[in-house]
Amino acid sequence: MKPMHTMERILVTGGAGFLGSHLCDRLVASGADVLCVDNLFTGSKANIAHLIGKPTFELMRHDVTFPLYVEVDKIYNLACPASPVHYQHDPVQTTKTSVHGAINMLGLAKRVKARILQASTSEVYGDPEVHPQPEDYLGRVNPIGIRSCYDEGKRCAETLFFDYWRQHELRIKVIRIFNTYGPRMHPNDGRVVSNFIVQALQGKDITLYGDGQQTRSFCYVDDLIDAMVAMMETRDHITGPFNVGNPFEFTMLELAELTLKLTGSKSRLTFLPLPQDDPRRRKPDIGAAREMLGWKPKVGLEDGLRETVNYFKRTLLV
Repeated sequence: MKPMHTMERILVTGGAGFLGSHLCDRLVASGADVLCVDNLFTGSKANIAHLIGKPTFELMRHDVTFPLYVEVDKIYNLACPASPVHYQHDPVQTTKTSVHGAINMLGLAKRVKARILQASTSEVYGDPEVHPQPEDYLGRVNPIGIRSCYDEGKRCAETLFFDYWRQHELRIKVIRIFNTYGPRMHPNDGRVVSNFIVQALQGKDITLYGDGQQTRSFCYVDDLIDAMVAMMETRDHITGPFNVGNPFEFTMLELAELTLKLTGSKSRLTFLPLPQDDPRRRKPDIGAAREMLGWKPKVGLEDGLRETVNYFKRTLLV
């Protein structure tokens, strides 16, 4: 029998990571009792240090590839290295985290009858032939490439979520997260926003790949967390998947030039060959999220990038 409680108990896997720590902030501020689970492979205690000691926050060091036995009402499953540098470091473990982690969290949700949200990714679309990418586009993914551990791991996790929904009537929610940036990004994660800012602040050459004309759509972290919480609160029959991201598209060259402007850096631009399977265009169709969640991003790239630059100035230049 579950103990009597009035405060909502929420599990966040990957809660010490970039996105997870911002989600924990939001949930603690809302009055929830938050259990942050992280093996601290890419997450950091520094990201949630300000929450430690609060009576409604708990950090548990745990790897989701192993079962977890706790009593919770809701589960946000964010655990997985999300940048190429990190997920390619141990690709077998990356796949295990996505697949075994999903199995373990779905099993927990089934046992305690919790609602569960999967933080999926735009990488399920691979290098897309359809632009912008709607949720019914099935993708163009290389199953044996160097990015496959993450791309296919996340695709398999979505399969598991929808099979648990069909087979066990589990209350699932799935969002596909497009490029997100903001404070607490790891300075060495290899993502383009953090790469450019760190290189600019350190006076190093800013590295672009290909001709710099490949595009991404950048969503500020606060907007992303708004969508994630809104998705969790939808009615049970709303499962997704919904794309979550900023539909405004920028080339890598435009991002580099804006970074130079905001940092005041004199760094030069250098060009290297395009990595294997690197998508040339990436832009979400967020029509479903607009309609079903009443959500759209509010923070423009220059404003969000300025906040991110200020964060890296505080953390890198101390």
